[in-house]
Amino acid sequence: MRNKRISAALIISAMALVLCSFTLAENWVELGSRKVNFGLDRDVINVSYRDGYFEAIKIVVRGGALNMHKCTVYFENGGQQDVELRHNFGKGSDSRVIDLKGNKRFIDKIEFWYDTKNAANRKAEVIVWGRR
Repeated sequence: MRNKRISAALIISAMALVLCSFTLAENWVELGSRKVNFGLDRDVINVSYRDGYFEAIKIVVRGGALNMHKCTVYFENGGQQDVELRHNFGKGSDSRVIDLKGNKRFIDKIEFWYDTKNAANRKAEVIVWGRR
């Protein structure tokens, strides 16, 4: 009887964890990605108003390393928000959650400045996620 209670408790806990993870993942949407060049450069990820409004973004780096200097988020209404990152991203790392000023906003594009010094000659991929 005791084993059945423990098993039931474990199953319920696992289901709650899966449901919670699904709910959190559901609010994040990939806004776009770019394979970055070597050296000092800048790139732009265009976002469409059809993607909806967002309250925060997060930057994820895959494939290689890079040093992100800053990014600027441009909104559909003409406003913009500069984000000073000054962060060395290792392969497979991500930024903090960056809250967007004001209410939920429609994003037009995200521009970012970076440099890379990747001895392995692997180009990094920058992926930007938006939280609804």
